[in-house]
Amino acid sequence: MEELDDDLRSVQEARRLAVTCRTAQREFATATQQEVDRVCAAMADAVYREAARLGAMAVEETGYGVPAHKRIKVEFASRAVWESIKDVPTVGILRRDPAAGIVEIGAPVGVVVGLCPSTNPSSTAVYKVLISVKARNGCIIAPHPAAKRSTYEAVKVMIEAGERAGMPKGLVACMQQVSLQGSQELMKHYATSVILATGGTPMVRAAHSSGKPAFGVGPGNVPVYVDRSADVLAAAEAIVNSKAFDCSTICATEQSVVADEPIAGTLRAEMERLGAYWVNPAQKAALERTVFAPGGAMNPRAVGKTPQALAQLAGIEVPAWARILVAELSAVGREEPLSAEKLTTVLGWYVEKGWRAGCDRSIELLRFGGDGHSLVIHATDTTVIETFGLEKPAFRILVNTWGTLGAIGATTGLVPAMTLAPGGIGGAVVSDNITVTHLLNIKRLAYALHEPPAAAFDHAPDVRGAPRRDGTGRIADRGAPAPAQPQDRVERIVRRVLEELGGGP
Repeated sequence: MEELDDDLRSVQEARRLAVTCRTAQREFATATQQEVDRVCAAMADAVYREAARLGAMAVEETGYGVPAHKRIKVEFASRAVWESIKDVPTVGILRRDPAAGIVEIGAPVGVVVGLCPSTNPSSTAVYKVLISVKARNGCIIAPHPAAKRSTYEAVKVMIEAGERAGMPKGLVACMQQVSLQGSQELMKHYATSVILATGGTPMVRAAHSSGKPAFGVGPGNVPVYVDRSADVLAAAEAIVNSKAFDCSTICATEQSVVADEPIAGTLRAEMERLGAYWVNPAQKAALERTVFAPGGAMNPRAVGKTPQALAQLAGIEVPAWARILVAELSAVGREEPLSAEKLTTVLGWYVEKGWRAGCDRSIELLRFGGDGHSLVIHATDTTVIETFGLEKPAFRILVNTWGTLGAIGATTGLVPAMTLAPGGIGGAVVSDNITVTHLLNIKRLAYALHEPPAAAFDHAPDVRGAPRRDGTGRIADRGAPAPAQPQDRVERIVRRVLEELGGGP
């Protein structure tokens, strides 16, 4: 028998996992809330204990980021995400509204396909499995080819813990024969119900064009505006730490600083003290050639790298103490390549006179590849903060915190999530941090509250024995049926003839 090539093996695996998952999901659809929560809690606890090992595996396999920071992400995706959804009801009657006559009942979506990136492989997979299973869905993870081993290991830990707690076999799965054709087959398969797409633009576009409902992310060219009213030391500390966190592999990481002119000098000095190195024009040009490919796409070799690793790639020298690299920019667009999203430790720098000019520059940056995603502002002036919230085309406005951890809900009250939707302006169907409620369908019992309008009965035929109605269309006498009315022309003729002959009906 001829051996299948890698693409066909991947397609076959996708088909097998999809059918198996749908069968398991139909079984799990009858689970009680207690059974669902027991399974999810077991998976979250198991992967939390393995966070350090999984974080190290992800860095070893992909070359992106920092093991200790990857560990924090896995811990967040397991513990924080589970804590945020564990008390959300998903089974049976969820809510009653007697005044509206509505009873809401939870129903699963079906089989969820989770596309995961190479930048945050383990944490994204963990999060997607938890929010899927909590709503009694099945979940199949499709890893990025560059992170398939570490992604599979994270999912394997969850599968083993979930099945020990009573989860049906096949409810959670992860592709191992990874290929573009296999992922496409999985997304388009008849057993697939919905897609959660986290990753690069091509992957998200493929999900949206699969013919299945999809929740997708968008690029995050996140500006951080520092106002003259800000606590400048706190702002400097937040920006440098956030940009350095896991070498800037979270899409909500700050990409360019927009500094208000009166505090720009102080902010720069504080950032330098904390590990920000300002590159010179020659170094900036070398970084432009290194960070981006000729067509403008991010160079995969430059993703998630320390300043020293980037410098080696670019053929330049930077200090050993540098935690991030900062390049002075004068415009936004193709003439300034570093004004785009940079999933590595390079940060843009602008100085503007006043918050209105800072507002305009921030909007420029968002519109250059970051529409709808996120923006950070450091200020204490409420008017400035709220104006930024009202005017910016971003759905996460983070105030006086890290962009990385603030947007995902680790340092703010936002819903903990690893999929951050950018709304309609960013090409997504919602603008939320995606969580269990997005994967939960609601059935509604709707009781009658009002009689139909009288005009609705104007052309209704007379029916023998039907109740009589008054001028408003309401039943006039519920206790006695309306007199029988002859409906047939022949019957009326017979009645008239009998009456003329003196007989009864």
